[in-house]
Amino acid sequence: MIVVTAPTGKIGSLVLDHLLATDTEIRVIARHPEKLAPAVRDRVEVITGSHGDPDVIGKALVGADALFWLLLADPQAPDVESAFVDFTRPATEAISDQGVGHVVGISALGRGTAQADRAGLATASLAMDDLLAGSGAGYRALVMPGFMDNLLWQTELIRNQGFFSEPQPGDLRLPRVATKDIAAVAAELLLDRSWTGIGEVPVLGPEDLSQLEMAEIMSEVLGRRIDYRQMPYEDYKAMMLAQGRSGAIAQAMVDMAVAKANGLDLGVTRTAENSTPTSFRQWCAEVLAPDLG
Repeated sequence: MIVVTAPTGKIGSLVLDHLLATDTEIRVIARHPEKLAPAVRDRVEVITGSHGDPDVIGKALVGADALFWLLLADPQAPDVESAFVDFTRPATEAISDQGVGHVVGISALGRGTAQADRAGLATASLAMDDLLAGSGAGYRALVMPGFMDNLLWQTELIRNQGFFSEPQPGDLRLPRVATKDIAAVAAELLLDRSWTGIGEVPVLGPEDLSQLEMAEIMSEVLGRRIDYRQMPYEDYKAMMLAQGRSGAIAQAMVDMAVAKANGLDLGVTRTAENSTPTSFRQWCAEVLAPDLG
């Protein structure tokens, strides 16, 4: 039995697709089960609620062999510790109580870098990993750079004004990964179970790209000029606050952006094993262009 959290999100839904292609038993935890496709609901057992709720996670892990753990931080949390560590604590207790053998989590790059202790959401993700690593289960933290798919939050801006904007310097080359590749790696680990112990699995995408290089690729794929405009950190924080995030979460997002600009995502040497196949050009053609219509 594999338990999947956040099954209606971008990564969780793709993990679920991989698992549904096998004959494994699947249980999902969903706040809004109605968002699951009918065909999915027919194949899986559904536990309704939040996976941060002790009763919900305790019920979901009864008889489970493996858990896919994905935490979407509460945007209105009073601080990052409550958003990540406090939310995860009931799961670690349930994992231990139920003897779950394998846990695969989604986390952040940066462990061991000079920025790791002041990287906002990324620092909190690493603390979450430490908590899960102490649960008694084998644990693999999939540690991520920025997601290509995060650009979908800016489709209206790209479509109507011809640019996208982030806080990072335009010429800074960073790894980028497609969510479909993250899901493939997660599903492979969940189905394998031959691994033991605690470890990180970097998932880096196939190449490092700067924002300016991404703008050039987007322009070529979309057939019209797309520019990149660096957003000042104070404007970035103001935007996060305007979207309803608490002051603590908005500041944590700024702190993570600053840390990334200072090398947070560059502490892992790229290898064939940690490079995933979907290029940014391919992602633009397969995902961004159709989304823009």
